[in-house]
Amino acid sequence: MKAALLAAIAVMFIAAQATAATPAATDTANPAYMWDLGDLYSSPEAWTAAQAKAAAAVEGLDKYKGTLGKSAQSMLSALDAISMVGKDVARLNVYASLKGDEDVRIAADQERVQLGQTLQTRFGEKTAWISTEILSVGAGKVGEFEKQSPELARRFDFYLGNILRAAPHTLSPETENVMAAATNVLIQPNNIYSQLSNGEVPFPSVTLSDGTKVDRLDQAAYAKYRQAPNRADRKLVFDNFWGTWRKYEGTFGASLITQVLVEEFDAKVRHYPNALSDALFADNMPEAVYRQLVAQANAGLPVFHRYLKLRKKLLGIKDDLAYYDIYPTMFKLDTPPHITVDDAEHIAFDVTAPYGPEYAAKLHKAFAGRWMDVLPRAGKASGAYMNGSAYDVHPYLHLNHNYDYESLSTFVHEWGHAIHTLLDDEVQPYEKSNYSTFIAETASISNEMLLNDYMVAHAKTKKEKLYYLGEGLELIRGTFFRQTMFGEFQLAIHEEIEKGNALSGKRMSEIYCGLLKRYHGDAQGVMKIDPDYCIEWAFIPHFYYGFYVWQYATSMAGAAEFTDAIEHEGTPARDRYIAMLKAGGSDYAYALYKKAGIDMAAPAPYQALVARMSRILDQIDALEAQK
Repeated sequence: MKAALLAAIAVMFIAAQATAATPAATDTANPAYMWDLGDLYSSPEAWTAAQAKAAAAVEGLDKYKGTLGKSAQSMLSALDAISMVGKDVARLNVYASLKGDEDVRIAADQERVQLGQTLQTRFGEKTAWISTEILSVGAGKVGEFEKQSPELARRFDFYLGNILRAAPHTLSPETENVMAAATNVLIQPNNIYSQLSNGEVPFPSVTLSDGTKVDRLDQAAYAKYRQAPNRADRKLVFDNFWGTWRKYEGTFGASLITQVLVEEFDAKVRHYPNALSDALFADNMPEAVYRQLVAQANAGLPVFHRYLKLRKKLLGIKDDLAYYDIYPTMFKLDTPPHITVDDAEHIAFDVTAPYGPEYAAKLHKAFAGRWMDVLPRAGKASGAYMNGSAYDVHPYLHLNHNYDYESLSTFVHEWGHAIHTLLDDEVQPYEKSNYSTFIAETASISNEMLLNDYMVAHAKTKKEKLYYLGEGLELIRGTFFRQTMFGEFQLAIHEEIEKGNALSGKRMSEIYCGLLKRYHGDAQGVMKIDPDYCIEWAFIPHFYYGFYVWQYATSMAGAAEFTDAIEHEGTPARDRYIAMLKAGGSDYAYALYKKAGIDMAAPAPYQALVARMSRILDQIDALEAQK
């Protein structure tokens, strides 16, 4: 579902978490900058009434058992009714999730989240028989039904074909029911992580060299102050923040180990050779794509190390470059960008203009509504995401705008997801609206690349141009190299379990340390990694969403090709891109990329992205050489 898929985007661009220093408290609670959940349900009481109705409908789904093979009309009627109930359940969960993130301290709202998840689990239990019944009907009969009923084929052909493809991994009705019933238990590692990291870890206070007192060095404050221009302040922030996480190394380790065991359990029960194969199956994604990404990222490390050496030079560091030196801007502006929400909207219009009038019209309509919760405030969930699972309503965006360039980049990123959802939902029936993360992230990262090119092109001074070129490097560092490193870590801890080895928080820190050192050139003297910071793995929520993070890096490679093509070819490239977004979940992501002219299993997209990084470095060198 899109809710599960796109809510997971919450921490990818974690720099947008930082608590804003400039707006008054009244501004952060201004309704103009908050979403209107009334478009979903008029009140919590209305949600409760709808939840009761949906719960009753879920309980009544048993009546469709045994009817799928009777006729084409019978299959269509059953699948239609089940789909409509599923759509209602998804809408309920969207409201519960969004309301819960408004203030994570409100128990009633967190209980509503749990009720929504429980109903989702019950829906899964009550529909667990569908796959096995369709398999018993058989591919031949299903094909005949689709010929007899164009509506069945229009809405459900991809769904039915996917079930038939999964025959080797589909269990008996009884076992599928047990697996569905266990869902609510199996998602608890993420809930435990979230509660501990967001609500119960006692984050420290620190005082910076200029006297600034940070009362609570939590995730949002870390994202803000890790960029401090004073190197001693950065070290202070890193030492205190990661020192706090290290105190819970064992607990976070136990939580993540449980998540790994959940994924290994599913792979074993469903007869996959390993958890990676299980994770890739739903998207029908060749394992060659994963392996190619890792190989090409490692092949591109010399370019990444060139960037790190430039960072050391520009920051004026005479001794070893440290991990806490990776976040401050390399190019200081006399006046840092201060980008309001209104500014962000206007820039988003300009940046996405190459996509054409259809895209622009949807963005205009969206900005006219209250679809965003924009500003940070006490109790509000951190991060940024788009939730587009309420098919009959519209997407919602959760942001924590900090008035800087990173916040602007996050803004256009999440609106890329939102307009993708609108384009998809307008064309595809509900049953084909659940697009792949691979496509979703290309839709958002393309916006960030166009934004960076736009800001460089519109820079008024050499300093500004250098600043935005530096931000372009950061986008590639954070989305390509960093996310691929995360993907390697995730695969490594799974392989530890698959080899029969034991895992612990300490062991995961050791594995993560090895990757940090290799990616950042510790052995080559490029950057020295302090082992105390190797607890960073515990900070990454994406590890609770299965093999997820690597998709950002592949999507960025695809985005690089699309943005280059749109900027150089114009309308033909734009049309290929928009067509891919409109395709939604009507085909597998790998196939959709190929239809658009990109083979994600080949080296070319990744090499093109590394080449883009080299070009930016060349531009910086040329500008730096000017007097």
